[in-house]
Amino acid sequence: MPAFSRFLRYFMAVGRLGSIRKAADELNVSASAIDRQILNVEAELGLPLFERLPTGLRLTAAGEMMMASGGQWQHDMASLRARIEDLRGLKRGHVDIAVIDALAKGYVPDMIHAVQQRYPGITVGVRVLGNDKVRRAIAEGEVDFGILFEPHSYRDLTVRAFVEVVPGFLTPPGHPLGEKAEARFSVCAGEPLIAPAEPLAVCQQLAVLEGATGVTPDRKVTSDNIQIITSLVMRGAGLGVLTSLDVATEVRRGLLQFTRISDPLLRPMTLALCTATARTPSHAAALVLGEIENGFADLGYAAAK
Repeated sequence: MPAFSRFLRYFMAVGRLGSIRKAADELNVSASAIDRQILNVEAELGLPLFERLPTGLRLTAAGEMMMASGGQWQHDMASLRARIEDLRGLKRGHVDIAVIDALAKGYVPDMIHAVQQRYPGITVGVRVLGNDKVRRAIAEGEVDFGILFEPHSYRDLTVRAFVEVVPGFLTPPGHPLGEKAEARFSVCAGEPLIAPAEPLAVCQQLAVLEGATGVTPDRKVTSDNIQIITSLVMRGAGLGVLTSLDVATEVRRGLLQFTRISDPLLRPMTLALCTATARTPSHAAALVLGEIENGFADLGYAAAK
């Protein structure tokens, strides 16, 4: 590349001025150096780039083609250098993120909007996936980072920040159960239940509770979509079971009530911000990652209360 760049600079000057001597004066290099560069390329191409005339040099057909392509190459290189400088200065770049469904509203959109306001040259791609698919997307380098439940068993992920999230009952405003901060799972016996289905992570917690307590809830509806569950609960169709993270926005707005399931056998779920262990984030990804990491504690159950 440096040798070609040097030749092109010499060639473009000679083609524009029609004289090796004038090009040498303009570029402050020896005429013999310019002549040698041009002769070497002509020998490699097997065609002359200039007609040598008594009055100076004139471009041949091959030289005209080289002149046009050389101008385009110089323009493209200047544009490339500018883009690289933008990346070096953290002004531009693209970042891909994978998140679970619960984060498709609230915190993540808020953080992305804040990043866009501060760094408008950074573009962001967001993939909303099931928990295990988020893990695979991070580990296989399909995204720069992601947010998922229970990452600690995966060696190919590095946890950058984490919070604890708890499962609980959802009720519409005014429901008696919603007045309680905590309740045992057995309170749902005989009540219509709007239950989570795979791949929602809380579905596994519900299965554990059923097996340990012997309580078989009256499942009126099952869904793998958080919005469906919350919408049905708001309409009074039954009790819902989701995590504190899933409904943080609705609880904050007074649209739903959340009551933690207090059975001792349940442990909080870990929500983690993760990168691939074998991959170093780009400058732009590190910037967005830092913004999300700084406010990650807000997603925890303690912060939501």
